[in-house]
Amino acid sequence: MSAQDLEVIDHTVQLTHEWVNELRERLGWPSSRDAMRLMRTVLSELRDRLPHAEVADLAAQMPLLIRGMYYEGWQPARTPVHDRSADAFEAAVAARLGRVEGYRGHADIAAVFATLANRMTEGELRQARAALPRGVRDLWDADLTWTGG
Repeated sequence: MSAQDLEVIDHTVQLTHEWVNELRERLGWPSSRDAMRLMRTVLSELRDRLPHAEVADLAAQMPLLIRGMYYEGWQPARTPVHDRSADAFEAAVAARLGRVEGYRGHADIAAVFATLANRMTEGELRQARAALPRGVRDLWDADLTWTGG
């Protein structure tokens, strides 16, 4: 493995820490591990509700490690999930997340979306949001201030 290959690994580890730490701070949680679990869970549920082309477009803007978590366990033949309600999305996140002290449902899901808004381009996130079923789209505040990308 060349030194340049190792730099790519170091860089993605650094970026992943930045994303997770930003989310942890938004949540006000002490645990980076729990913040990462929430990010992974929300991203997985989001992925499962997007058309395949949007799944790939969104993934292209993620650090390599987060992209790997995003794709892990994906079964394209079973997606997109057709359950269109915000309640079902929140319930799926809660079920997949498991027990996390201080988890507040919608508010914490919104914190993940706010982190994405800070880390990805506005155009891509608007496309992804528009591709979601209306109920799920309503969880994602359309008025988020984009500072990333």
